Amino acid sequence: MSHRVLVCDDALFMRTLVGDILQQAGFDVCGQAETGAQAVAQYKALKPDLVTMDIVMPDMGGIDAVKQITLWDPNAKVVMCSAMGQQALVNEALQAGASDFVVKPFQPNRVIEAVQRVLG
Repeated sequence: MSHRVLVCDDALFMRTLVGDILQQAGFDVCGQAETGAQAVAQYKALKPDLVTMDIVMPDMGGIDAVKQITLWDPNAKVVMCSAMGQQALVNEALQAGASDFVVKPFQPNRVIEAVQRVLG
């Protein structure tokens, strides 16, 4: 059985790109979210094995969404995917509970490597 992944990004083309990369690598993209609040709700409803999360999203940012998800499930696995590669945001995301961080634009193999590493 393949690992189930929830893809969260406010940009449809990024959700599609990340979803396609993961599906081609054999992962099951079980859901998508375009806001932080949707990401939290989808996580609770779908209970995926892993979440890919953008930082900048409407209504609730990715870092706040990670905090809520890991509060609800301390074992949640989250890989941040964001164009914002500043070290402060990387550190904040990791402190919030993210397991890894991929900076956009990224190579498909970097996303797959991060997801596989986090899933063990």
